[in-house]
Amino acid sequence: MSKAKFGVVVFPGSNCDHDAYYSLKHILEQDVKFLWHKDGSIGDRNVIILPGGFSYGDYLRCGAIARFSNILKDIIRFANNGGIVIGICNGFQVLCEAGLLPGALMRNADLKFVCKYVSLNIENKNTIFTGTFKDNPVVKRISVPVAHAEGNYFCDSNTLDELNNNDRVIFRYVDNPNGSLENIAGIVSKKGNVLGMMPHPERVCESTVNGIDGRFIFRSIIDYMN
Repeated sequence: MSKAKFGVVVFPGSNCDHDAYYSLKHILEQDVKFLWHKDGSIGDRNVIILPGGFSYGDYLRCGAIARFSNILKDIIRFANNGGIVIGICNGFQVLCEAGLLPGALMRNADLKFVCKYVSLNIENKNTIFTGTFKDNPVVKRISVPVAHAEGNYFCDSNTLDELNNNDRVIFRYVDNPNGSLENIAGIVSKKGNVLGMMPHPERVCESTVNGIDGRFIFRSIIDYMN
């Protein structure tokens, strides 16, 4: 299987794109390139990161305008063909708006911006994004920061049943910071190749910034690709 070649999409208003690039390039020593939102193709990239931030200023709804950006057309094609995509925070919102993941991210239940470390239960270790945790059976939780005002995940009851019955919820909050339905923090697509999560794993990839738990999510992808 080919080695991971990461592409980090940059929208007007992205502010976590460099965090993702730095962690992947300089900590995990991967092949990483920025992809501009006006690009027509992802090129030779085989893992796509939709980073956090405020794409297009979060006008209309979070992710609603980014969904129609030029590069999303190719990302949707790529994902539908089994390509690996991660949407983090605003990227999760974009994936829902684009129909690559079900549900929606609403205003936090208390209507306040939340910015802190949270504990996540790892609900499914048998995914592209959590495979390295299988080697650590005692690890059931990770600590990852959140920073959002609209991270309150919601979906209808049929969708929720489908997510639960097929182990598509891979992270849940231990202490729910935003009111998300059933403490949902991260879900995957039906094929298991698209991940959306509100917490920021790219911000905890080295000990100097208070943790390395996020590194294992990216390492899972790298190991899968190799």
